[in-house]
Amino acid sequence: MKRRIPAVLSLLLICFSVLKAPAQVQLTDSAKISLLTASPWHGAVYALFGHTAILVQDDTTGVNAVFNYGFFDSSQPNFIYHFVKGETDYILGVTSYEDFLSEYSYKGQEVTVQELNLSPAGKQQLYEALSINALPQNREYRYNFFYDNCATRPRDMVENQTEGEILYADTLREQTYRDLVHECTEDYPWLLFGIDLVIGSEADRIIGVREKMFIPRYLMNSFEDASVQKNDTLRHSLVKKQEVVLKLDSEKNRPKVSTPLTPFIIAILLLVTTLFTSLFQLIKLNTTKFPLFYDTLLFGIAGLGGVILFFLMFFSEHPAMIPNWNFVWLNLFALIAAFLFWVNSAKNIVYFYHFINFALLTLFLFLWWLIPQTLPAATIPFSMNLWLRSGVNLLLWKKKKQKDKRFRSSRYLKAGWGQ
Repeated sequence: MKRRIPAVLSLLLICFSVLKAPAQVQLTDSAKISLLTASPWHGAVYALFGHTAILVQDDTTGVNAVFNYGFFDSSQPNFIYHFVKGETDYILGVTSYEDFLSEYSYKGQEVTVQELNLSPAGKQQLYEALSINALPQNREYRYNFFYDNCATRPRDMVENQTEGEILYADTLREQTYRDLVHECTEDYPWLLFGIDLVIGSEADRIIGVREKMFIPRYLMNSFEDASVQKNDTLRHSLVKKQEVVLKLDSEKNRPKVSTPLTPFIIAILLLVTTLFTSLFQLIKLNTTKFPLFYDTLLFGIAGLGGVILFFLMFFSEHPAMIPNWNFVWLNLFALIAAFLFWVNSAKNIVYFYHFINFALLTLFLFLWWLIPQTLPAATIPFSMNLWLRSGVNLLLWKKKKQKDKRFRSSRYLKAGWGQ
């Protein structure tokens, strides 16, 4: 059954025909089990990270099955809501090797085959475990981008069914989850900016070689250098043979032309607009409604971003969402304040909000380099817009209070003099 899935809703999904799980057969000694790794595809967000599957081939028995942990059913009830909450259940599907290659050839992706160096008993054991896992009652699993995805599942199956302990070479670079995500999305500044906003400080933890395998390319490289320790004296390479069966077609599969208006440039342009708005307000001394409209739009958008962050931090199962220091400048209180700007009876509440917001953002900007989370550079000018508007509103509030105080004092003196 073929399902079409919207690209914005899938992270690592391949859309092609899903076959029934293969019947249990006894593999021959000539059978091969291989790890398939597809390079990133620039045609959809979900495919920028590449893909992994397991191939089982046996010409004698006719077994020709690709076990693919990248399927999900978008027709399930309330799919979008569950996807945002991180409650998407992925499915282990099975397709033919020819269909697998046809899909990636059409998209221009590179496919690498790593034949695993397993004993006949190990191949049989892994094949049976995959077949059982592909049964309708077993094939669903709760997807987790960092910890349980279409790359980590094949790795776990190979590790669990291999005779002996798989030893991976030490990682040569200190990297975090965020570093690896940056590598996959560096050609798309707005996507990168959005990801950096929603994932929190947990993504900045230094990770080991095994944790890096949530990215298919890192899994492939780790398998290439890995060895299997069967006992104290017997040791052999995990990969018997490695071959590129589909070469990258750079004409079909290349990064899309990105807009020159990066998040940082937009943030700077917005900051210039905020400066002119603030100067205009100071000159006119609040005699026009334009700054009020501007603040409503600015704080309203920031508040909507804060609502999204709040939901992801406290109600989502997505990994590494909390704590998130972006919530200091993108918080849902800004949305509440945007409505209260137009309520005369809420002036004291608005003043209190601006005071707290100005103080927090002052600390946030001064201590930006000390925050234990990698924040986008555009965070500085974006947050400065809110900081500046709160500061200017506090300044005008103070001037108005002083003016009112002088006016009342003048009237009091005049009354005392009988005037």
